[in-house]
Amino acid sequence: MTTIKDIARVAGVSVTTVSRALNGYDDVNEATRRKIMQVAKDLNYSPNILARGLVMNKSKTIGLLVSGMNRQSAKDHFTFEVLSGINECVSEKDYDLVLFSTNSTKQREKTYSQLCRERRVDGVILSGIKTDDPYLQEVVDSDIPCILIDIPILTDTVGYVTTDNVLGAKKAVDYLIRLGHSHIGMVNGHNQAFVSERRLEGYRESLESAGLTFNPEWVVNGAYDEETAREEAAKLLTLYPEMTAIFCASDLMALGVLKAAKQLDRKVPEQLSVAGYDDIQLASYASPPLTTVSQDKFQLGYQAATMLIQMLEGSAQPHAMTLETQLVERESTMKR
Repeated sequence: MTTIKDIARVAGVSVTTVSRALNGYDDVNEATRRKIMQVAKDLNYSPNILARGLVMNKSKTIGLLVSGMNRQSAKDHFTFEVLSGINECVSEKDYDLVLFSTNSTKQREKTYSQLCRERRVDGVILSGIKTDDPYLQEVVDSDIPCILIDIPILTDTVGYVTTDNVLGAKKAVDYLIRLGHSHIGMVNGHNQAFVSERRLEGYRESLESAGLTFNPEWVVNGAYDEETAREEAAKLLTLYPEMTAIFCASDLMALGVLKAAKQLDRKVPEQLSVAGYDDIQLASYASPPLTTVSQDKFQLGYQAATMLIQMLEGSAQPHAMTLETQLVERESTMKR
């Protein structure tokens, strides 16, 4: 394996000069730099990234810390699309990406800072973290640069990227109201998700703006799980048969509501309109295809990575970024 000593010998310069040329220092003569680069190319030199990271105290590696990634969550492709956006950005910027997942057992064994320093990451993107997750406070207290996806915390070292969840929910519920629905239920996610709080807020604001009464009993939690949503929606529709529409805080839960409607012989959309949120790939293939609120999951990841790299390179401070949403009208909703 070629080393910088070999390059120094062939180029007729010191090892220090080779090191500084390869690492981009501007105190190396341009002609000397070109000569060193050519020799390195001729000798098929491959830099030791780990060693360079130890010397420069930078690894050019970003960590993606994901909570709750399992076989069930693979169905909605949300994490995969976010990951794709992050990966494209770090590739463009010549950074590396390390993926590591967490759960309560791992968190008892290892702190957030320990995890990051062991993986030698310069900064971290967090996705899928619940608002009561113990790592969340560690993130705020840590000096490791971090971007949160869908959790609005802003500090000297922490920024975040999210979508306008309140407005997104209002778009869906306003649409149902325009279709003539006045008895609209909601299948929300869970109380430990920031997006659940915001989408519930949008649902409530939409009802009240239209002069409709907000009824807490018409809101159930589906835990962002298809089967849980099916069970909860079946109970909701049985208790309140006058309900003619349901807004769901995710498409995966909306698929569960479609199953509940079939179970109860409620035809969609003739007897029950169903609207989701996210516009996952399965939404357009559902039967009937789902009306939903589309958010750009790829851009959530891409913009999170962009912000973090800018912070690491000193070209930006941590800040908040809110992406827009779009209502996608399909066949799971209809006029009363």
